[in-house]
Amino acid sequence: MNLKEIITACVLFLGSAGLFILSFRSFREKGFLFNNAYIYASKQEREHMNKKPYYRQSAIIFLLLGVYFVLDGMKVLLNMDWLFWPAGIIIVVTIIYAIVSSIKLPG
Repeated sequence: MNLKEIITACVLFLGSAGLFILSFRSFREKGFLFNNAYIYASKQEREHMNKKPYYRQSAIIFLLLGVYFVLDGMKVLLNMDWLFWPAGIIIVVTIIYAIVSSIKLPG
């Protein structure tokens, strides 16, 4: 294991920590709502919008991405190439969840 791998793993773990924090705050419905439906809504639409399902969708996506970053960091740090498959599955599940939940959400 060389310095480049250690730095890469640290960056991935820091990224995952940031994603977990965003996920936690979104589950608590605190902070900015990182969701396209909210971001692109007019000010008047935002005032009347039920934000709870959008916070939940964003929180779940941030959580899944945080898990992906942890798996990728472990793959780099521990040189476990087989972690490519679980990480890939997490990404596919995240994409499918984002699409299906966007279709099911109101608006």
